Amino acid sequence: MAARLLFRAVIMGPPGSGKGTISDRIVKTFALQHLSSGDLLRLNIQKKTEIGIVAKSYIDQGQLVPDDVITKLILQELNSMRTNSWLLDGFPRTVPQAKALDDAHQINSVIDLNVPFETIRQRLTARWIHPGSGRVYNTEFNPPKVLGIDDITGEPLIQREDDQPETVTKRLKGYEALTRPVLEYYRNKGVLETFSGTETNKIWPHVHAFLRTKLPDVSQE
Repeated sequence: MAARLLFRAVIMGPPGSGKGTISDRIVKTFALQHLSSGDLLRLNIQKKTEIGIVAKSYIDQGQLVPDDVITKLILQELNSMRTNSWLLDGFPRTVPQAKALDDAHQINSVIDLNVPFETIRQRLTARWIHPGSGRVYNTEFNPPKVLGIDDITGEPLIQREDDQPETVTKRLKGYEALTRPVLEYYRNKGVLETFSGTETNKIWPHVHAFLRTKLPDVSQE
C-alpha cells in the first residue's frame, strides 16, 4: 500500500463561525490530526509548564500572548506530529506567526470560514447556559421551555460574558483587525480557500468537496 502524502491545513474563522464543528468533520472524514491552539494553551496553563506559566501571566493581565511564546508552543507540538497530516485551528493569528509557521512547515491549504458578523452576533448572543450542569440553550433554535429557566432543575440560566452583545462585538472587531492581514498573506501565497455562508451545514458540503480534491475520504473506505 502506497504511503499517503502529508497534508497540512489551517482553518480560520471568527468566534462563532462554526469552526469547531467544521474542524471535527474534517478530522473525522479525512483522518487528519487536529491541533487547537486554545486547547493546547489551556492544557499547558493547567499543567503549569514553563510556557503555560508565561502565557498565563499575559492572559491574567488581559493581554494577548506574545507571538514568540505562542509560536514556540505550537511549533514544539507540531514537531511531535512530523509524520502526520494535520489541521491547525486558532493559529496563526498574526502575520509573524504565519511566517514562522511557513519556515517550519509547508501549508497546503488555508480554509477560511466567511460568516457575516451579524449572523455570528445573533448566534452567540442567543446562547444561554445552566451553570450547574453546563447545559446550553439557544433562544433561536434550542430554547428552554420557560425563557431564562433550565428545563430540568428550574434554576436560572446565565449568559457567559463572552456571549454578551458588547463583548461579542468587541471580539469580532478584534478578530477582523488581527486576522485580515493573515488572510491577505495566505491569499498572496495562493493557498487560501474562502467558504461563505450563514449556516454550518450548508458550508460543510463545499469544504468537503474541496478537500476531496486533495485527500482521500476515509469515511467512505
